[in-house]
Amino acid sequence: MDSMHVQPTASRSLEEDEDDAPDPKRLKTSHHEALGVESQPSHQPSTGISDAPRYDVSELLPPSLCLLGVDQPKVLDEGNPITREIDVGISEYISSSAGRMEGIIKQRFTDFLVFEVDKAGNVLHVTSLDPPATPEIPSKSPPTPEPDVKGEQIKSDPPLTFHRDSWTESTNIKLEPFLNSEAINQLKEMYFQGPEPPQPASTEDVTENPESAGASSINPNEQGRGRGRGGRGGRGGRGGRGGRGGVRIEDRRRVTSELITSKDKRTEFHRTIREVFGGNLDTEAIEATGEEGSRIVIKWMGRGRGRGGRSGRDSGGHHGTEARLPAYIHFTLQKTNRDTQDALSIIARALKLQVKDLSVAGTKDKRGVTTQRVSLRRGHFTIADVWKGINVQRSRERTMEHALKERGERGVRIGELEYKPSFLELGMLKGNAFIITLRNVKVESVSVINEVMQSVKTKGFINYYGMQRFGTSAIPTHAIGLAILKSDWALAVSLLLRPRPGENPDCEEGRRAWLEDGDLRRALRLIPRRSVAERCILESYQKQKGESRNAYGALSTIPRNLRLMYVHAYQSYVWNAVVSERIRRYGCDKPVIGDLVFQQEEPEIVEDVSLDADAGIAHEVNGAVAVDTEVLDSLPEARNNAPKNPRSGGKKAFVAPKVKVLEESDLSKYSIFDVIMPLPGRDVSYPGGELGERFRAFLRADGLDPDNLNHTQRDYTLLGSYRKVLHLPAQLSWSVLRYTDPEVPLAQSDEDKILGFDEPRTDPDGKFMALQINLQLGTAAYATMAIREITKMDTSAQSQSLLTQASEDQAYKGSGANLASGDAEDTMDVET
Repeated sequence: MDSMHVQPTASRSLEEDEDDAPDPKRLKTSHHEALGVESQPSHQPSTGISDAPRYDVSELLPPSLCLLGVDQPKVLDEGNPITREIDVGISEYISSSAGRMEGIIKQRFTDFLVFEVDKAGNVLHVTSLDPPATPEIPSKSPPTPEPDVKGEQIKSDPPLTFHRDSWTESTNIKLEPFLNSEAINQLKEMYFQGPEPPQPASTEDVTENPESAGASSINPNEQGRGRGRGGRGGRGGRGGRGGRGGVRIEDRRRVTSELITSKDKRTEFHRTIREVFGGNLDTEAIEATGEEGSRIVIKWMGRGRGRGGRSGRDSGGHHGTEARLPAYIHFTLQKTNRDTQDALSIIARALKLQVKDLSVAGTKDKRGVTTQRVSLRRGHFTIADVWKGINVQRSRERTMEHALKERGERGVRIGELEYKPSFLELGMLKGNAFIITLRNVKVESVSVINEVMQSVKTKGFINYYGMQRFGTSAIPTHAIGLAILKSDWALAVSLLLRPRPGENPDCEEGRRAWLEDGDLRRALRLIPRRSVAERCILESYQKQKGESRNAYGALSTIPRNLRLMYVHAYQSYVWNAVVSERIRRYGCDKPVIGDLVFQQEEPEIVEDVSLDADAGIAHEVNGAVAVDTEVLDSLPEARNNAPKNPRSGGKKAFVAPKVKVLEESDLSKYSIFDVIMPLPGRDVSYPGGELGERFRAFLRADGLDPDNLNHTQRDYTLLGSYRKVLHLPAQLSWSVLRYTDPEVPLAQSDEDKILGFDEPRTDPDGKFMALQINLQLGTAAYATMAIREITKMDTSAQSQSLLTQASEDQAYKGSGANLASGDAEDTMDVET
């Protein structure tokens, strides 16, 4: 059987690939070689997935695994390994002397409830399912600035009104780095004209000029078909009365920049236009044929037009006032058993917009019921449109009554809608609150529970990157990240495409259709849109008519921040491993000589939010490969690993904080909660002594140069960041419950609480014990790592799944069907 590692094939240009017709036999052979597949003899017909070849796993994990002193992971029957906590550097506990307690995490979705905590400290909830009331239209007075990620007020100019006095010399200065004087004058003229193009004196004055990029060019349009009553001019065609004489003027006014080759400058340009003009103008990058770089096109944000005619009302029924609404809509999202990106894709499809128009403050786990804030670039939408589009009109059968009396379709429900002048960015939250229910708890006594919980409350837990960081499938994300860092593009692609046991059968069948049969069309038909990385690669091959040798080009079509998450997973693996070494050698009671701390008052480090690494934060555009990476998500770690930009939309550029290596005289000035550890990178300092050497040993073992973490592809240059070694919960309380039936809920989501569904029910005489934990953590912490400290058990998905299957309470499913709702909880010796 061939080794999993392969040498990357020579990169070819896309033009060369298009000239070659792929040889199906060659393609199939190359897939098997790249994946280490043991092919079936050609004379034996395949009998389906049950006869599928096995994949070599001998070198799936990084070579530095040997430094952890552990054996290679066990292999499942399907030929894939079980990734354990110890395989990603997680091995130590703070309070190993406390009594042992076992329990099962996430047996039911409502056993893991997550509520985002905003920057003001408010825990977010869905409080009503009712449609939003029509708001009072705000005046044109400047909105109150939104707090930035540090909770401070952003000092920015108020959005411009459509008057010549509002365009100052400061406006020109902000635009000069991106536009020449002619383009600035065109933009000024277009802006003063307002969001609607100038009306001709009569319909005869309308001339067609579709290619014009002038600031005042307009185009004729067919008669309107809008529904509401229009202004002057009679009927606008079928379905209602349109605008002037039934003629709808399509806005073709555009201002186009010169060619911009720098991606950072294009990103800065997008942000400058958005902030200077209060979100009223839209920008779009247009690739230049045969040239390196793109031009940026500026236009007015699209306005509501009904079904074709320029109506005198917007879709919310407001006469000519839509331009006065703020540029964004914020709402609270509750999702069940969906990762954040999947939920955003569902919302985007429901509203017929692109995922890039949505943003969040942080991503949430898939398995559970989670609540968080989402912002939407409004365009022509009103809050009524958004509420109805997501809660009601996602299927023909669903009505308003369904929306008010049934759960949201596909596990998605929104509420608490309001207009806002700015959008959310990753990191704009204080943390997350959790209600976690552990089932089938086995412990010597309740006093042991109180002892363990009190330890976590006062001593905290090791701030490991949790198992979600490394993926919930059999292919760990840090292995993909290492392949990318080593420029082994073929290996990275092969790891992304190979089958994973336990995934959706269609998805597995789609992977094998390509890898084993070379059937690209069937693979794309079967692999779901939520598999963003896989579809990007296959759609790249489709564009190249089946040619698959340009692994780097295929990998580059994956959204940038998703690609970076694989790289960050490798950094997280090294961080976990070295932190375990530090705890093992020196304990976790106090700082020691050589530890790192921040030199001054702790800065706002935007190095991490609790990410579900299996989901990623990708920009999927209707499931296609056409991904707009110009306006980048502010993925906190991506900002730390991206080239520094002194003009990032008016915000301060990331500056690496000053750190101090502790000497003996410093030890009394700091506590263990001040100690930090770096994520490997070019711009960070390493601890003194043996721990610093340990970092270098891991990087060398994996084929990386610890003294040169620059990469030929700038996106993959590691700059690094810092993370606290321990995390102390902001809040922690707990209660002990009894139950018998594992299907009876012990906690309730916001939506179910409003609908009166699945009220929590406990049985004072129940056969099994449950521990319900109320926990609030900061943005950089994983709740599963707090639970790990409590239970001293492996939190990997495979381990928890095996525990659930073997749990004694599974024999009592359905036994609690006749329990009366609202039975009193048995709290035994509850301590908070």
